[in-house]
Amino acid sequence: MKKKLCLILYYSCARYLPRSSRSKFSKAIRFFLCKRIFKECGVNVNVERMAWFGSGENIIIGDNSGIGVNARILNNTLIGKNVMMGPNCYILESTHVFADVDIPMREQGRVHERIQVVIEDDVWIGRDVLIIGSKKMRKGTILGVRTLLTKNFPEYSVVGGNPSKLIRSRLD
Repeated sequence: MKKKLCLILYYSCARYLPRSSRSKFSKAIRFFLCKRIFKECGVNVNVERMAWFGSGENIIIGDNSGIGVNARILNNTLIGKNVMMGPNCYILESTHVFADVDIPMREQGRVHERIQVVIEDDVWIGRDVLIIGSKKMRKGTILGVRTLLTKNFPEYSVVGGNPSKLIRSRLD
């Protein structure tokens, strides 16, 4: 019951409060609610204005991490410690069926798969990043602005582009 009440309060009021940088009160209210919604929620977590996370089922977020302004994450997402997420980041879980060219795509339905997104510690996700399907962002990775993440990369990678490609390793 407490979780449902917190979800109602978050989606009806708290998500519309000002950005955390403009109001410590907004940050505190969203943190208070999300701590009761998520499966696990570390300390100093920042859920920004207009973030969407479904029912919050199985979301784990570590200390000093954040969900960006207008971000959309899935249930069953694991976010490590010290993760930065820019505005307008989206994680997509479904796609349209398009195999039969004799039937309009909108009438062929969608493919839904049970996915899990894992964002390890110390990851920086830039603005407007799109993540498709089950992905694992390894420790120390940077995803550049407007990256379309289509595959997994090693730890400490700098990744960018559409489709995503390795730009360089931070270990070099």
